[in-house]
Amino acid sequence: MTDSSLPNAGAASAAPAARARRSFKRRSKRLKAWFPYLLVAPAVLYLLVITLYPGIFAIVQSFYAVKFGPWRPVGFDNYINLFNDWQFWNALWNTLVIGSISLTLQCLLALTLAYHAYRDPWVQGWRIIFLIPMLFMPSAVAFIYKLFFLDGRVFSDLLIRIGLIDSNLAIQSSVWMSRGLLILADVWQWTPFLFIIFVAALQAQDEEVEEAARLDGASWFAIFWNISLPLIKPVIAVALILRGIDITTMFTNVFIITKGGPAFGTETISYFIYRTGFKFFNFGYASAASVIMLILTIIVAQVLVKRAFVSARA
Repeated sequence: MTDSSLPNAGAASAAPAARARRSFKRRSKRLKAWFPYLLVAPAVLYLLVITLYPGIFAIVQSFYAVKFGPWRPVGFDNYINLFNDWQFWNALWNTLVIGSISLTLQCLLALTLAYHAYRDPWVQGWRIIFLIPMLFMPSAVAFIYKLFFLDGRVFSDLLIRIGLIDSNLAIQSSVWMSRGLLILADVWQWTPFLFIIFVAALQAQDEEVEEAARLDGASWFAIFWNISLPLIKPVIAVALILRGIDITTMFTNVFIITKGGPAFGTETISYFIYRTGFKFFNFGYASAASVIMLILTIIVAQVLVKRAFVSARA
């Protein structure tokens, strides 16, 4: 072997190594690009399984008559029957009435508390105290209110001892008193949710803007109404939509406290779906009701969010 062949042999042996290094670098770049997606893939897959699949299943089931036997296709009959069902419209109306009153009270109370507290350093350090009602299980809150107002008649007994009434309040026989009890329980537990969001939004504002307005002689209320409130309007809209969606699914309080009574006066759409599906075992009919409620919720939420952000930009 001559000496002139040695450089060629070295170059030939170095070429595969260079190709291997380039291939490794390409694989490393692809791995780095896909690594974040690989991390979130289990969570995304889990969410798809527990949300997308049940939704598709409910949509498909709504076109069938489903009880205990084989599925029987009925087309749009479930939807047509729903539009002619007074109990469905009654449940929809009850959901609107109870939800709108409860949401309005929660928003007003949360904004009032946030207005008085968002610049208080004590509030900034002890926000967890305001979240205590949210830490209770909804079923526990419902049982407490049922015991206090209905079973134990503690509230009626207090009013009798004070001398405001002569006999026990007939809450269960009054539609509006039963609705008021559901609203009271919901407001007590979930006003802190809106309060903590509003306080965080107000505290995130630029203090120099408020300071400039205060130097010009503006009062705290004028600053809040004309400066702070318009700035946090998108946050308010999103928070109200989150609570509104949650209220449309109000079930625990209705199931434990009123059972939808008296005379279907407190039956919400969620309780109607439960009663149709798990008491009368008409699962196709219940699925159709849930699909309609989902569509209405998406439409209303989309309109409110769009209007809130457009007005905020204006």
